[in-house]
Amino acid sequence: MSAARPSGGGSLVSPETRTRVKKLGEPIALFFGRLGLTPNGLTLIGFGITVLGAILVGLQWWLIGGIVVFAGGVFDMFDGTLARATGKVSPLGAFMDSVFDRWGEAVVYVGIVWGGVIAGVDGIAVLAAAAMGAAFMVSYTRAKSEGLGFTEGTGMAAVGLMPREVRLVVLSLGLILAGILGMSPAQIAPCGNLFCVDGPFRSGVGVLELALAIIALGATITVIQRILHVRQQAVARDGK
Repeated sequence: MSAARPSGGGSLVSPETRTRVKKLGEPIALFFGRLGLTPNGLTLIGFGITVLGAILVGLQWWLIGGIVVFAGGVFDMFDGTLARATGKVSPLGAFMDSVFDRWGEAVVYVGIVWGGVIAGVDGIAVLAAAAMGAAFMVSYTRAKSEGLGFTEGTGMAAVGLMPREVRLVVLSLGLILAGILGMSPAQIAPCGNLFCVDGPFRSGVGVLELALAIIALGATITVIQRILHVRQQAVARDGK
């Protein structure tokens, strides 16, 4: 019996939405191609932009760092789009894309931990570590399931509440709002709990902590959804 295909899996980003977004980005990707850039080159450029954003966040330039992190995440979609549009899809390209996606996400969370430690806000550091761990479990469940023959292709990306695109939006908004609302020592000082709610959310600390908590919780739910999805496929395939 063949394994069931995902029909959306509770994801906030449907396969149809992904297809439409990729179509919108195709002219930009082809423009980069005409400039002589390859899909793997775009992967490396997107990673570089993300690393720059992480450094800015670590230096507590939360607003501009959040904008750059989001730009790096958006730029990342152009490599696959260019590869498909020009017929240059390859296993190496898929490997590069996946590895540098994960690497970039890790660097951003390390930057947030760094910024939180320097600012003296333990809640940011703790929640950033929790969000990073949960996010990596989302990616691991997909990679492991596909390696074992479940949900081939990009099917697993449609399973779960909080795939990478949603995490990127939530995290970028948290960083940008933190920069707008302010993270000065005077604003941080009155906060005496994990979630800086004295006042309520009068500083950017509470907003950023909330964004990180949403990612940690949403990614954990996504991991559970993917485990259940694979279990359902295994039962359908093996009959036990």
